[in-house]
Amino acid sequence: MKSLPMVKALVPFAAGIVLAEYFAVPWWLFAAAFLLCGALALLWRSWVAAVGLLVAAGWGAGQLHAPVRTVPAGVFCEWQVEMEELPSLRSRSVAAAGRVRAWRLPSEEGWHPADDLVLLRADSSAMLPDGGAIRGMGKIYPLRGGPESYRRLMVRRGVAGTLWFSAYEPVERVPGSRPGLHLLAAARMKRVCGAGDAGAVVRAMTAGDRSGIGPELRTAYARSGMSHLLAVSGLHTGLVFLLANWVLRGLTLWRRGHLLRDALAVGCVWLYVAAAGFPPSAVRAAVMCSLLQLAVASGSEYVALNALAAAALGMLLWNPAWIGDIGFQLSFVAVAAILAWAVPMCRRLRTGRRAVDALSGTLVVGLAASAATAPLVSHAFGIVPVAGLLLNPAVVPLAGVVVCCGVLGLLVPGAPAVGEAAAWALNALARGVASLPGGAVEYTLSAGGTAVCYLLFAGATAAWWCKPKKSVHLPV
Repeated sequence: MKSLPMVKALVPFAAGIVLAEYFAVPWWLFAAAFLLCGALALLWRSWVAAVGLLVAAGWGAGQLHAPVRTVPAGVFCEWQVEMEELPSLRSRSVAAAGRVRAWRLPSEEGWHPADDLVLLRADSSAMLPDGGAIRGMGKIYPLRGGPESYRRLMVRRGVAGTLWFSAYEPVERVPGSRPGLHLLAAARMKRVCGAGDAGAVVRAMTAGDRSGIGPELRTAYARSGMSHLLAVSGLHTGLVFLLANWVLRGLTLWRRGHLLRDALAVGCVWLYVAAAGFPPSAVRAAVMCSLLQLAVASGSEYVALNALAAAALGMLLWNPAWIGDIGFQLSFVAVAAILAWAVPMCRRLRTGRRAVDALSGTLVVGLAASAATAPLVSHAFGIVPVAGLLLNPAVVPLAGVVVCCGVLGLLVPGAPAVGEAAAWALNALARGVASLPGGAVEYTLSAGGTAVCYLLFAGATAAWWCKPKKSVHLPV
């Protein structure tokens, strides 16, 4: 653990954020504890004081960034909302996500500023605009439907409720408003991709637009253990990172060209994450890719687990609410399992044959990530995809084709055609595996059981890392 200082700092900092969700502390007491622990840590070199300092820092960050509702609930108002995703047509309504920027009562003239996430709903006959800021009349209702874990997740993400626009009042775009990069990328992929399920999967894996994926396909991907492909995550960002370095490899022939390649590769990764809407798992991968590129450019040592913990610490410092986001949790648990278990096992199983090593490595990485995330998936979604544990050797190459062709489709017309063929194969594989008897087990693990599972994982990892001390016996 000497080479992993960020791992040792992350645990107490995250514990402080969790404590802030349950206990509110006066600011003067928090400031006194922070200063006292900091002074003891500097003067006495006390690791106990350092732990207390990190707990206090996480506690303060969680309390400082606690969501404060700025919109009224159950009141008929006029709303000005900034769209954050393309609207999708549900059974009897049009759905999207947005952020309320201002509101006012019908009898008022001035606007009240706001900054709350809402789930937008409107009558199917009144289509919402594809981007920019919109204005309409309606009410905000509490979140309803779905499991309790889903509603709790939405509240942690800062969602204030469901904004239903009135069916008798028009919803119009605010003059002069322009959609952001994420909506522009989603609209571009919507134009160049087909209207079927294959095109919807390409749009989801490239621009994070899942508005075209129906309930039947979502269920098939969930039961087959492939639902992580529909959300832009570390796999997608890593593929873009490799693609950018491969395309820009010719710059290394110039003087100082490797520095230009490194800077452009990092820029391409962050541009892709911005086009996908900055999902937590993709942000984590972009931070790790940036640290890796920086280590390559400077010739310094790169410790992957330390970079993973540094990414988590920075993201939680920026937005402590991410600690309760299921995408954030699944991303970090999967990558930690890959680095702690899969990478050493792949080294031991290396045979020197590229094809055999690639197949065994893909299988081991998939098994480690699936086994590590299984308790969390069972707790959050109530399902354990058993058959999906062995799909990675077929899924990863197809996903790579979809992502690479989709990214090129943002620049070159006609490129998503090959990606749609790979997406069609992914859909067929997901439906086939989901239809297998016993392919998925419906079981909801309790919060205590989930915590016990990960404590066992941590204990087994620590026991595996412990190396026995060598004893030297001197001759008598």
